[in-house]
Amino acid sequence: MLQFILKRICVMLITAACLTFIVFFLTNLFPNLEKLAKNQGNIRMTDDAVISWLDKRGYSQNIFKKYGEWLGVLPSLKVVDDKGQAYSRCSRPSIPASEASDFCGLLQGNMGFSSVFKDEVSAIISKRLSLTAYLMMAVLSVMIPMALAVGVISGMREGSRTDRTLSTFSIATTATPEYVSGVIFIVIFASSKTGLSPFFAEWGWIDGRTIVKGSAASAMDNITFRNFALPVMALALYGMGYIARMTRASMAEVMTAQYIRTARLKGVKFSTIVFKHALRNALIAPFTVIMLQIPWLLTGVVIVETMFNYKGFGWSLVQAADNNDIQLLLGISVIAVFVVLVTQLISDIGYAFLNPRIRVS
Repeated sequence: MLQFILKRICVMLITAACLTFIVFFLTNLFPNLEKLAKNQGNIRMTDDAVISWLDKRGYSQNIFKKYGEWLGVLPSLKVVDDKGQAYSRCSRPSIPASEASDFCGLLQGNMGFSSVFKDEVSAIISKRLSLTAYLMMAVLSVMIPMALAVGVISGMREGSRTDRTLSTFSIATTATPEYVSGVIFIVIFASSKTGLSPFFAEWGWIDGRTIVKGSAASAMDNITFRNFALPVMALALYGMGYIARMTRASMAEVMTAQYIRTARLKGVKFSTIVFKHALRNALIAPFTVIMLQIPWLLTGVVIVETMFNYKGFGWSLVQAADNNDIQLLLGISVIAVFVVLVTQLISDIGYAFLNPRIRVS
């Protein structure tokens, strides 16, 4: 197992290097750099002025040289601006270029400086990622138990009316995008003129005008049920259908296995058969799907966070893309790639713990 983990880590590092280079190459295409130059300099800059601006700041270097500087394996280029002031990637307002380190990249813990938020990329990502982490944990705590319950009940009674009803519900949730369900939830629960809120307010069942809030902006400071329910419901409902369908298929297959039939012929209680014998083997396939939900939630919250004004990781991605914030885009890409690769590693390791018969060849 240790040898397998070490091999996987080596493959992860190679994959991460390839993916980050592709993202770095795409973000450093000339149209993006031209837009950056005009945003940072003058929107009416001529083509020659743009090229001069990029040359002075090292953006016109060879792509591999720039990538090496960004990684921190090559020394950063030190340039002099129009005012005669020297600076480099490692220099900051409090650290002049003459005192800055030569190596200042990702390997040194430096993700760059955001041109939009005027702050360190690592500080921005740390803050926004923590907000999204709360949302992800809330979604997973709701989505996984509901999905497993629906899938197990459907798989236990394959072909029954209960199975058909729950399967239809699972398909409907998967076919409904989160931005559609989000709008529906807002109309039903967060509108003072439509849905359930006017009736609940008239009957005195709620204190305010709506059951929950249509915006999650206040949840960034203090999470409550009223300001956090809608984004959690929108994401959980969309993700649970796929897990439930995988669990149902896996559970139905396990329930027809020979050892399950033998246990039933021996007179073992049905609940014991389900929870002690069938469920563990049935969770192998859904476990992979559940692990895939983590990177999906990390990058898939873009629409939901924007819709509910929750300024987390996805919201930062939108802002970075809209404003051509290259350093922030690269930092977000690194985190996304890291999360995807780590979750895949955990998924592979989890196979062996869920079923001892699975061995790494």
